[in-house]
Amino acid sequence: MPSTSPSIYQLLSAWGQAVAGTAHPQPPRYQGVDVTIRRFQEDSRLVQPGDCFVARLRTRHDGSTYSDGHPYMAQAAANGAALVLGQRPAAEIDLPPGTPYLQAADTGTALAWLSAAWYGFPSQQLVMVGITGTDGKTTVTNLLYSVLQAAGVKVGMISTINAYFGDQAEDTGLHVTTPEAPAVQRYLRRMVDAGLTHCLLETTSHALAQYRVGAVAFDVAVVTNIMHEHLDYHGSYEGYLAAKARLFQALNDEALALPAAPAKRALTKAAVLNRDDASYEALRRIPAPVQVTYGLRLPADVRAEAVEYAADATRFHLILDTRVARHTGGEPLPPAPLSPAPPRPLPITTPLVGAFNVYNMLAAAAAADVLGIAEPVIQQGLAAAAGISGRMQRIHRGQRFWVVVDFAHTPNALAQAIAAARGMTSGRVIVVFGSAGKRDVEKRRIMSEIAARAADLTVLTAEDPRTESLDDILEMMAAGCRREGGVEGTTFWRVPDRGQAIYFALHLATQPDDLVLICGKGHEQSMCFGVTEYPWDDRQAAAAALDAFLVGEPMPDLGLPTFSPLR
Repeated sequence: MPSTSPSIYQLLSAWGQAVAGTAHPQPPRYQGVDVTIRRFQEDSRLVQPGDCFVARLRTRHDGSTYSDGHPYMAQAAANGAALVLGQRPAAEIDLPPGTPYLQAADTGTALAWLSAAWYGFPSQQLVMVGITGTDGKTTVTNLLYSVLQAAGVKVGMISTINAYFGDQAEDTGLHVTTPEAPAVQRYLRRMVDAGLTHCLLETTSHALAQYRVGAVAFDVAVVTNIMHEHLDYHGSYEGYLAAKARLFQALNDEALALPAAPAKRALTKAAVLNRDDASYEALRRIPAPVQVTYGLRLPADVRAEAVEYAADATRFHLILDTRVARHTGGEPLPPAPLSPAPPRPLPITTPLVGAFNVYNMLAAAAAADVLGIAEPVIQQGLAAAAGISGRMQRIHRGQRFWVVVDFAHTPNALAQAIAAARGMTSGRVIVVFGSAGKRDVEKRRIMSEIAARAADLTVLTAEDPRTESLDDILEMMAAGCRREGGVEGTTFWRVPDRGQAIYFALHLATQPDDLVLICGKGHEQSMCFGVTEYPWDDRQAAAAALDAFLVGEPMPDLGLPTFSPLR
């Protein structure tokens, strides 16, 4: 991290030198006063003297604007902004006379490159692994982190839950997977300064579409799966897939005109694809120096055999065929002159349950392989990986039945979580979940239909309703249950308060092998009502509900605005 704040001319010069002679975005022309910048800030209300205010213009799939910082430029200037970055001509904006203004073609792109320049383009010094997909990103990231640590690799990680810088960890915020560009580049700089050589970066479709990971030099791209999600933003599955595909297209980006770390130069860039996923055909057509596939159903380079699912563990044989069957540019490589011996099955035992976690382990194993990790170490690292916080996490307070908390908040994840729960118990599966406000409306119906079909009993409740009517959200979900034959009051219920919903579900678990599955929040630490974030943790709520349930006391008030005593 720079010991002193850079000036705008220094940042633009560093950007220009990095992209000289390449097709990367070039810095905009600026002929104004040179000013020192303290930090980048997108909220005009938080601007302090010396900040650069960035007027982001965010649009939806149809081109409509849902967020525009340009009308707030004057407020930012009044608060002491040293520079304003926008993408409208100076003649069209309202700024106090004398306020330095830099116009860029796209403020998101400019912010990414300026941030990278600020921190000295740290991704040049790291082997960068981007992990994208609808479900499983955090688990794959943590699994791969475990493998690389077992190999003695100095690795950092930026995930939904935390950013890890060797021995240090930092919370990445509420409802955040991939941070904004300044935070991404700051984290990468800290990894370089800590002596790390590799970084695992969870990469969302929003991050790719909004250029949060712009100016990051990716070396390996991994996809888990691409299912129904975020269609409110991307408009269609095709739009969503196109955003995810940007990570794989980035493997073909030109190298910057800057020196790179030896480990980065030595690595052949690679794409890791899910052979069984609907995204495979589209992603395999994106050229990459190396393509490696994994899967359970269709022929793949990395696969699992002899899979056994149990209530508290999963066992399988890992097959790594990649050294024989790697692909390049979508076409098979010529066969080696001498055929090596068939791959040796590697026995794996893991506390992670369900078929979806086998896929996650295969993805991590394939990524580790292209990074050059030896097979015994991959086996050791996968076996050593503990359960992931808020992912099929068991909560036990002495009750006779199962209680499990999972982050499942998409249709596919909910279906997979219920299927995993079926493999954990012979009893009934009672699922508790909600659907977020101001997000993809269609998945409310889809998830409710899945629950009605796959679970025995369903409790519908709140999950970040934001400024939408919670009653309206629950009615949409109830309609989905009814469409699949659900009967309100018999097979499904509406309990608006999430704490009370969990407590109510415990009373439905009347048989020793019943399993209460609480989905949608997982590790998250807040719930949004209106525009207010209320402290919330499903794991703590489940423990509190169990403690009250076991001694016959009512559910305590956990602070949500929906709380009222159950009648």
